[in-house]
Amino acid sequence: MPRTSSAKRYAQAAFELALERNELESWQESLQKTADIAKDEELMALLQNPRLSFDAKKGLLQKRLGEINPLASNLALLLVSKGLLRISADISQQYNDLLDAHRGIERARVTTAFPLDDDEIKAISRRLGEIIEHKVIIDAHVDASIIGGFIARMGDKLIDGSIHQKLETLKKSLVEVGR
Repeated sequence: MPRTSSAKRYAQAAFELALERNELESWQESLQKTADIAKDEELMALLQNPRLSFDAKKGLLQKRLGEINPLASNLALLLVSKGLLRISADISQQYNDLLDAHRGIERARVTTAFPLDDDEIKAISRRLGEIIEHKVIIDAHVDASIIGGFIARMGDKLIDGSIHQKLETLKKSLVEVGR
């Protein structure tokens, strides 16, 4: 939990700064670049080595990051100094969520029994968008256990229109009537 809350705080601060300076895209790209670098296990081992001076770590990181937003570079260096560069992927994701919310975009994880084609994804996106009054981007997943229909998760909202759920509801109704 501390990792997530730290990532949220850093992302919120970065977002507010980017919004104030009108650098939303620059920050998004820079945070993603930093997150990608944190996946390099060899580099992470060097950056976490206590025997390596901070100046050497700074040089390594700046060389790998290349040209990014200067303040985002400072954030990456701060994360290295605190031994937190590994949370950069979480920071990037949290930042993207804040950016989507700012733009009026909601992401939905939609689970279906069978893969969806593009027209079905567009139709579900359009219908969910009408319900929540935001643009909805679908992240489609397949789970045969739901039998049919779909389950949509958007933040803390859940829409369960699966056949499995309908059968469970019918089963409960039949058990209650039989009493």
